[in-house]
Amino acid sequence: MEAITEIIGQINGVAVLDLGNFSFGHPSKITALTRLGKGGVINIEREVKLSGPTHDKGMMILSAYLAAKYAKDFPLSMTATLVFEQSYGKIDGDSASCAELFTLLSSLSEVSLDQSIAVTGSVNQNGQVQAVGGINEKIEGFYDICSLVESKKTHGIIIPASNVKHLMLKEEVLEAVKNDTFRIYAIENVDEGMEILSGKTSGKKDKNDKFPKDSINYHVEEKLKLLANKSRQKKI
Repeated sequence: MEAITEIIGQINGVAVLDLGNFSFGHPSKITALTRLGKGGVINIEREVKLSGPTHDKGMMILSAYLAAKYAKDFPLSMTATLVFEQSYGKIDGDSASCAELFTLLSSLSEVSLDQSIAVTGSVNQNGQVQAVGGINEKIEGFYDICSLVESKKTHGIIIPASNVKHLMLKEEVLEAVKNDTFRIYAIENVDEGMEILSGKTSGKKDKNDKFPKDSINYHVEEKLKLLANKSRQKKI
């Protein structure tokens, strides 16, 4: 039976495991849940002391991005929990912040993400995707795992456009890309990544400062407004 390929609030991030003289990339399932509350973005890894300072910084940037893009005129009345599933070791670095943001946006908009595409990349407060380390190991590691899975889907990985100049991939991966059996997507911002993962339009604000209806950004903003209104009603 074919596995489920589109899920809301879930994505495959890619990390690098360093064993000294040898390092390799491997995928990590990241999930997000969002609901009414005042907790902001809660990093479960941090709560159990498995998150390093650089990863914690990346998580704080996610809250700043949401507030700046969607909630300039109303308070963020959201509690979101993010976790690396079945991860039992220390997590550090900000190379998963892009993937974590995608899961948050998916959960808020209720738009499902393509599970055949993995993600690596750092994101800043303005939604620009930044270069990360270990890019070749991450791509090759995900490719190796995908090559073991029988699927009708074409697998791929999203990377920062600024990492393209660092690519030195093995011939097997290059051949797969050439034959379109494996895809590498280079993005510059969050909106581009969400469109690849969802197949839907992210949407840009018009002259009236409104997102197009039925766009991903419209649904995110509407959900945050709904949560803010519910929060006000509870205080009355």
